[in-house]
Amino acid sequence: MTSKRFAIPGALLLAAVNSASADSLKTAGDVLQIAIPAVAYGATFYTHDEQGRIQFYKSFATNLAATYALKYTVHKTRPNGGKHAFPSGHTSVAFQGAAFIHRRYGFWYALPAYLAAAVVGHSRIKSDEHDETDVIGGAVIGIASSFFFTTRNENFTITPFAGEGTYGVRFASRW
Repeated sequence: MTSKRFAIPGALLLAAVNSASADSLKTAGDVLQIAIPAVAYGATFYTHDEQGRIQFYKSFATNLAATYALKYTVHKTRPNGGKHAFPSGHTSVAFQGAAFIHRRYGFWYALPAYLAAAVVGHSRIKSDEHDETDVIGGAVIGIASSFFFTTRNENFTITPFAGEGTYGVRFASRW
């Protein structure tokens, strides 16, 4: 049931991304690669989640360190002729934020962030900044850094519910 709710918006997002010009898609990727981890970080303040904030710092720092260590040790040329292609930094940062939300607050809460992170990766390929290997490498590093350092927040839950013609989402927090 829940997955069907995302099928139509996901299809619309895919259609919009495929019809966007290369410049507007690149700009969207540049904005989203900052917005996704900013939302993840902001969620730790919104939920008064100090432990999550510390986990975010660790996963974000690890992601950047791993990404830039590889950029400067793997001498791969970008499709546009530039240097430091592998891995995609935009993609690693976007997926780190999405994976943090997933791991800390739940998959359904993170699904829009994952879709936006996929747009970031797609934008890097379409703008000839990276190829598929660079983008996949960035996504793996971003996800791995969050999954390694982040635990489920047991004090905050988001639970979908349905019954007797009523549907909704329940937010619960322990104080």
